[in-house]
Amino acid sequence: VQLQASGGGMVQAGGSLRLSCVASGRTFSNYVMGWFRQAPGKERDFVATISRSGGSTVYADSVKGRFTVSRDNAENTVYLQMNSLKPEDTAVYYCAAKSIFYSANFHEYDYWGQGTLVTVSS
Repeated sequence: VQLQASGGGMVQAGGSLRLSCVASGRTFSNYVMGWFRQAPGKERDFVATISRSGGSTVYADSVKGRFTVSRDNAENTVYLQMNSLKPEDTAVYYCAAKSIFYSANFHEYDYWGQGTLVTVSS
C-alpha cells in the first residue's frame, strides 16, 4: 500500500492543524493505521493508532486529549486532528500501515508515508 501524507505547516502555539494520509494500492480497511513523529535528533515516537474499523484508538500520553485520529474507509484516508499545539509537537509526522492488530511499536508497521513537517512556534 502506498501512503501520501499532507497537511503539515507552521502554526503558533495553541493553534490547530489536521493531517491527512491517503492510501492506495490495497484495500485500506484491511490495515491498522498509525501516526508517528520524529523531531530533529530524536527517535521516531508513537502518536496515535486506529483499528481497521475505526472503532478503537490509542494515543501517546503526550497528545491525549489534544489529538484525535480518525479514518474514512470509503475515502481511503486517515486523519490526525491536532489541537492546542505546543512547540514540543514540532516534528515530521508520518502515517503508517500494518495488518491485523493496532500497535504503538513503529517496528511493526510495514508501510510508511513520506512525512509532513509540523512546526509550532511559541
